Order: sequence, then structure tokens, then C-alpha cells
Amino acid sequence: MSGYATCDALLRSLPAVIVLCAAIATTSVRAQTADGTAAPSQANQAVTPEKPDTSTGPAKEKVSWHSKDDGDFDASDFLLNHRGALPVPTIITEPAIGYGGGVALMFFSESMADAARNAKETGVMTPPNITAVGGMYTENGTWGAGLMHFHTWGGDAIRYLGGLAKVNMKTDYYGLSNSPRTYQLNGWLLVQQVLFRIGHSHWYVGPRYTYFDSNTHFTGQIAQEVGLPDAQRRIGKVGLVIDYDSRDNMFFPNRGSYLELELQAARPWAGSSQSFETYNGRGYTWLPLARDWVLGLRLDGRFSAGDTPFYAQPYVKLRGVQQGRYQDQNAAMVEAEVRWNVTPRWSVLGFGGAGRAWGKWKSFSESDAVVSVGAGFRYLVAAKLGLAVGIDVAHSKGENAFYIQVGTAWH
Repeated sequence: MSGYATCDALLRSLPAVIVLCAAIATTSVRAQTADGTAAPSQANQAVTPEKPDTSTGPAKEKVSWHSKDDGDFDASDFLLNHRGALPVPTIITEPAIGYGGGVALMFFSESMADAARNAKETGVMTPPNITAVGGMYTENGTWGAGLMHFHTWGGDAIRYLGGLAKVNMKTDYYGLSNSPRTYQLNGWLLVQQVLFRIGHSHWYVGPRYTYFDSNTHFTGQIAQEVGLPDAQRRIGKVGLVIDYDSRDNMFFPNRGSYLELELQAARPWAGSSQSFETYNGRGYTWLPLARDWVLGLRLDGRFSAGDTPFYAQPYVKLRGVQQGRYQDQNAAMVEAEVRWNVTPRWSVLGFGGAGRAWGKWKSFSESDAVVSVGAGFRYLVAAKLGLAVGIDVAHSKGENAFYIQVGTAWH
């Protein structure tokens, strides 16, 4: 997979759990402060929404692992009332780096149920602040470790996300020859981001700074087309992030849209050893087709200009496609997904997508178009939060892969 993208993804989510827990915090507080009842987790579902305890008493809640409504396994009470450190395991199935796993230890400033009670008392909705530390390791020797912090101010009007990670990754670069050349990427990554809500709208905007100090080394055949294949490089990027989020649930939406635009420039004055720009845009929307059917659509474009390091080039990211297999100066993807909520707890889905990478090694018409298809299922593991987990199985040309998913595959 793209080395820099992997490191960035690791730090910004550790791996993906910090965003998950921040979303849990924000979603749970919103759900519990809406007339004292939890928001429905599935559109038009038959289960009566459960009422979380919003009393102001300090007594510790008795955790139940089963729903009071249907008796099925449900982790809502545990997630809402947990205090102190929360271990979050991760299973990695990405073909580019092999099977592996990781764990993150999350520290909440207060339980999410306490945050909801405080919001009802003060009239200001503020999710808990979260600090996380964790690491991961895969079968090909790739490993990483990081420290992160998520913080909000002004009733979620300002969101801060930052952290530091150390990564040692082994993966392949295809490039001009369209054949795998194995390389190792070792470095430190720093990310700092602050987003400001525009009024009371669904829009957020703010700056992001990324710094990556890395060493690259090809362990076998060298990719001569990348210039200096074995070198120390620094990426220092400053940019602007614009977010729009109208989803009814941050984990497993039934309606609404999410949009993010990233405009970033790497310059020597920002700590970069070479100058280049990246322009990324992604949008997802979910449309209810009928009582139990939901259509999801995805459009994703990633573009670069200037002296972009080979490991930071955009790549096609689709389920069933090895990350970094199709990589060039630009990349674009489209994807559609249809979901059937079979019961209030269980849902099945089918998806298909296409992508293309072009610009430096091949023109748009000369580049390969990759198509992937697949299917999966989800189980609603925390009804009060709308949090579902499951597995997706996908196929593309010459490749098969499966993924353990928390909520939607689109983040």
C-alpha cells in the first residue's frame, strides 16, 4: 500500500480506533440529550429505542450485555458507562502488508453517559476528550506505534486531533514497470488538525499540518524510475480541511451525506525536503430506497502535483484491491453499495466499484481500470449508538480479500 498514506492513516486513527471512539462520544451525547432517549439505530426499524439512564446520581451503572427490548447481545451499556482505560483490539487483513493485529488503550476524560448528563444540565453538548496509545504488527514485519489526543471546546464547536507515530512498514511499489518491488519505509509522523464549526451548520473548516521524517530502502529489485530510491526524505505539509456531515449516524448511516476536501502544500519552510501539492476530495451519501433498503454512493478523487515522493502518490482504494497496487500522480474511485436491513439487528449488503490511477507513468486512457465486487453483513452490536460490526468479502482482478468492519467501510 502507499507508505505515507499508511502512516498517515495509522496516526490519524491508530488504526481507526481514535476516530471511532470520538464518533462514539459525539454520537452518544447527541443521542442521549435528545429528549432523554437514544436515537434509533436503524431507519424505520421495529425495535423500540432504549432509554439510557440520564439521572444525575454518581452511582456506578450496572452494565448489561443484553438489550432490554429483544434480549440480544448488546454492548451499549458498557460503552456508555465505561470509565477509565478502554482496550480496543484491531484485526488487520490488508493484503499489502499481510494479516496482523493491534491494540489501542483509550482514556476518556469522563464516561459518555456522564457527558450526556452534563449536557442536559448545562445545555452545552461536549463529548468526552480522548487520549489513546497503541500499536500494530503484521506477518510481513510491518509495525507501528502511536500516541493521539482528541479534544473539543465550546460544545463541539472546535475539534482538535493530533498525535505522533513511529512506523516501520514493508510493502511493494509497482510504478512504471507494473511489477512489485519490495521496499521498507521507516519514519516518524506528526499530525496536527483543528476544525471550527461554521455557526450551527453541518460544516467544519480548519488547518492541518503533517510532518513525516522517513527513510526508504528497496530490499530487492530497485525501482529506478523514482530517482533516489534509497533516501531520507522529509514531508512538511500545511493545508486546509473542509468537512460537511449530515449523516444520521456516524457509524452506519441510513441517510445523509459526508464530504471532505483537503488542500495541502509541502514546502521547505514547512519542513519539507521537496515541494509538491495534494488535492483530495471524497463524498459519500446514503439514500433510503424503502423501509429496509439503503443505497450508498461514494466518489473519491486524489490528485498531486510537483515533486511528490513515490510512496506518497495517490492510489486506488477499493475493497478487494491491494492498496498501492494501482498508484500514480492521480487516482479516482466510484463505488455503490446496497444494504438490506433483514432484521433490526442483522443486515446484509452487496457492493461494487471501479477506480483508475494515472498521470505520471500512464495517461488516463492508457491506465488500467480496476473493478471490484463483494458482499458482507453487519450485526448491530450497540443499539443505543447505532454501532454495527461485520465482515466484507471482496474480489478484483486476480485478488480476493476480506475485511473486519466497524460500521460502514467508508470513513
